[in-house]
Amino acid sequence: MQSVKAVRSEQGRVFVANVEVPRGEGVRVKVVSSGICGSDLHMLSAGFPMPFTMGHESAGTTPDGTPVAIEPIVACGHCAPCVRGAYNLCERGVHFVGINSDGGMAEEVLVPARCLVPLPAGIPLQNACLNEPIAVAVHGVARAGIRSGDRIAIVGGGTIGLCALAVVKEIASTVSLNARHDAQRAAAERLGATLDAQGSFDVVIDCAGTSQSIAEAVGLCRPGATLLLLATYWEGLTLPAFEVSMKELRILGSNAYCRHGAARDVEIAAALMARNPLIAASIISHRLPLEGAVEAFRLAGDRKSGAIKVTLLP
Repeated sequence: MQSVKAVRSEQGRVFVANVEVPRGEGVRVKVVSSGICGSDLHMLSAGFPMPFTMGHESAGTTPDGTPVAIEPIVACGHCAPCVRGAYNLCERGVHFVGINSDGGMAEEVLVPARCLVPLPAGIPLQNACLNEPIAVAVHGVARAGIRSGDRIAIVGGGTIGLCALAVVKEIASTVSLNARHDAQRAAAERLGATLDAQGSFDVVIDCAGTSQSIAEAVGLCRPGATLLLLATYWEGLTLPAFEVSMKELRILGSNAYCRHGAARDVEIAAALMARNPLIAASIISHRLPLEGAVEAFRLAGDRKSGAIKVTLLP
């Protein structure tokens, strides 16, 4: 049996195994980089069943040598949301490569052709796995309708918070970010944010996903502001509803990424990453070989270690 190395999980722990070479329909991608997402850590700690190769943030090359990132959403393509481009809201359910099927923490992955994101010149493939979280930020920021003169605050300095910062800086000049850890704060300053937001803001983006961060975000909102929920709220949320009502805040949810008009969020993310190499240089903190997956996951779960985005290089 021909095999490839891949990262699997069992009972909340990860390990590297030899698995059968992926077969079937689709395009075979030789993986060059794959990122560890906060969602991976949450699913592991929660005992979420993941009988597949992990990894929904991946990039590599196709058999003809084309450099690509992978958009991990697989939707039906035929329901009303899919037809209008909102395939992240597919009525038949969204399937994620790396969660519902074998993903990119492996030497090779097989994906539908529509999942491929051809990359502009100038993006090193070892950085290109960052395309997926940048696309999350692109989608959310588009939903918030941010304008050039808006004052923006971001709560949370993890990967999504820093990606949101990079996207917002393309539009607005006044951006503040609140982060807990020194490495996050240094990355935020490098990407052009001021730290320790004070005062009131037109748009506040919660990227931390806790009741505490929401209370902090609501406190930073001016009356009539927009509050964008860009985090994933695994444990539910306590909302300071009185202050939300008194300020008449507009609360927006955001889910992954999709297509707006002719362009996909993942394509906009790739163009941004090509324009601004500082994004990857500021956010990717650790790179380990695939065989070092156990250590990589340990680092990713320890923010005090200075980890922001930990990546695997098969």
